[in-house]
Amino acid sequence: MTENKPVQPEASSNEPAATIPGDPEQSVYRFIIVAAKRARQLQSGARPKIPTQSRKMTRVAIEETRRGLVPFIDPENPPPASEEEYPAADQ
Repeated sequence: MTENKPVQPEASSNEPAATIPGDPEQSVYRFIIVAAKRARQLQSGARPKIPTQSRKMTRVAIEETRRGLVPFIDPENPPPASEEEYPAADQ
């Protein structure tokens, strides 16, 4: 007698990963946080950065984040401050 077990889909290397392009840590957690914040922006009236007919803003936000269109700053590794942003005080 054979058991009928559900077939699990195999992970494919062609499937897009849930990470942000350019993220050195490839953090799935960071991807989710960035996409969620972008979804809130879209739901509040921000315009999508990609052409879409989807009415589901979470899907649009996920796709924008996956494509690397949503800027983010890693609080643990902030970009170096330029002198234009913080000019040295003249004495």
